Amino acid sequence: MTEETPGFDEKPDVPSDAAPEDAAQAESADKAGSAPAGDVQDVALQAQLDQVRSALSERTADLQRLQAEYQNYRRRVERDRVTVKEIAAANLLSELLPVLDDVGRAREHGELVGGFKSVAESLETVVAKLGLQQFGKEGEPFDPTIHEALMHSYAPDVTETTCVAILQPGYRIGERTIRPARVAVAEPQPGAQSAKSASDEDAKGPKGAKGAKGAKASDEESGGPDEG
Repeated sequence: MTEETPGFDEKPDVPSDAAPEDAAQAESADKAGSAPAGDVQDVALQAQLDQVRSALSERTADLQRLQAEYQNYRRRVERDRVTVKEIAAANLLSELLPVLDDVGRAREHGELVGGFKSVAESLETVVAKLGLQQFGKEGEPFDPTIHEALMHSYAPDVTETTCVAILQPGYRIGERTIRPARVAVAEPQPGAQSAKSASDEDAKGPKGAKGAKGAKASDEESGGPDEG
């Protein structure tokens, strides 16, 4: 029975005539084969997991970018849809403004009666549903962005440029003005403020004189002013 000497590892058989380089390669191959297989597998799995995580991050960023672009697209389409609708309604209602003006004049003269009254009221209801709004009132301040001044005058009872008559009402759809209100305006009378200030001073003058006269009378009644 052959006894094995403890403390010596078996080495691969190397031919006696092999070169030293061949012996070194055989020894390194023996060491690589003796490395744990589980560590190599863990390293490979970790590398694959890193690749999957990187790909997932890229796909998530792409999805978020596409979602943001889609939301912007939806808002842009909705805004354009509303704008196109307003433009179409404005073009249609602009053609009906002379008819509405005739209805308004007939109402002012008491001629809106009978079947004509029913037709006129139906027309006004329809244009109101389409978003048409009338504006322009007497006594409101003049605003050049929504008013068109056709007549001009001066008035002593106004403190700023004021619409004193509505010649034609204005119309708008939402924030879009279809036609400005055509009005007659009045400005404060030139020199009215100066005259008012002068009248105020004149009103204060007699009071001051009366006060001085009263003080003089008081001195006479008391025997004159006190002498030091």
